[in-house]
Amino acid sequence: MRPRTLLRGALSALLLGAALAVPSAAHAAPPPVGGAPKPIVGGGQATESYSFMTSLQVNGRHGCGGSLIDEQWVVTAAHCVTDQQGGTRPPSGFQLRIGSHDNSSGGTTVSVSQIVKHPSYRGLPGTHDIALMRLSRAVSNQPVSVASTSPAAQTDTRLLGWGQTCPERGCEQYPPRMLKQLDTRINPDHMCAQGFNSANELCVYGTTRGTACYGDSGGPALVRANGRWELVGATSRAGQNGSTCGTGDATIYTDVTAFRSWIGQHVGGTGPGPDPEPCDARAWSPREYYAPGSTVSYQGGLWRSTSWNYGQVPGQSYAWQRAGDC
Repeated sequence: MRPRTLLRGALSALLLGAALAVPSAAHAAPPPVGGAPKPIVGGGQATESYSFMTSLQVNGRHGCGGSLIDEQWVVTAAHCVTDQQGGTRPPSGFQLRIGSHDNSSGGTTVSVSQIVKHPSYRGLPGTHDIALMRLSRAVSNQPVSVASTSPAAQTDTRLLGWGQTCPERGCEQYPPRMLKQLDTRINPDHMCAQGFNSANELCVYGTTRGTACYGDSGGPALVRANGRWELVGATSRAGQNGSTCGTGDATIYTDVTAFRSWIGQHVGGTGPGPDPEPCDARAWSPREYYAPGSTVSYQGGLWRSTSWNYGQVPGQSYAWQRAGDC
């Protein structure tokens, strides 16, 4: 279930060769909730309405999935909005269709006014494969809530997407128009390889008979809590080497719950401010001169200097402005 990107190694093996190709991941259903899986790869037609489910489209063609998390914001994978040179695709190139099972009709169609890609994303495994898309207008669709905590191993999860229904790359010329779902579970971390980062990624169970695949990137992994679906993941990449979806009994999702603070910096305000620097910024030192625009980490925060300063403590001086969390 994924688009054409900068991804290398295991990621590049999953790139689709289309205008908005989507590298896909592999998942399958363990003994799913409610019975055996139907033969996304595997899975079956969506059985209920998902008002938040989003199709990212370029020139009218589906490329990636996404999830509406606010009346004016969609979360997806960073590689879905990355061009071949590693830059960010222009917002004007995207059209989103939200809340329809059919990615070619129905639902709410809306353009994109801004794309916010995580500043740590580098197109490599484990480098914060997440992005936000600001809609050109608020929509009336019901958003999905981001879960408050990361799901534990063996937690039941549901995957959604319009990815191809056979596991080999290029095996299907026309992927499905109608949304599919697959019930599976969270794997133990050791089931995923290729630079898996347990701090901000989810290892999801899958096989070549039941998995997310090309065209599913950015789409949701959901858990059921208090009678409603909550978002825990966004399809990122394959769990093992190879271009066939579902090899290695695993696929890797970005753990959206790990980015709640970063999402909160952009969603719900009057508009996002400057993107924070990666959390590996140098620690502040009282013995160093800092030029305007310098970024440091200090007591769990990222701080950007507003003027030349020396010995001025972040959070205790107007010489520093908080730029995010670390």
